[in-house]
Amino acid sequence: MSPKASEEQTSREDLRSTLSSFQDGLRAQVDNRRQAIVTVAGVVVVTLVVVSYLIGRRGGRRRTTLVEIRRV
Repeated sequence: MSPKASEEQTSREDLRSTLSSFQDGLRAQVDNRRQAIVTVAGVVVVTLVVVSYLIGRRGGRRRTTLVEIRRV
């Protein structure tokens, strides 16, 4: 090994600090967008429930027999 190669070696602390700063930045981005993600997920769930209800209601109307009794 040349002296130059040993000077350019990355230490454990260098790696740890670099990865730590990257992870902190990523956590900050997730925390900033968390509210938007939760809101979108809530809207999607409510939409699916409403659509399922309407499809079930329509299907129930089509299968229900309507019997009319007339008085003579």
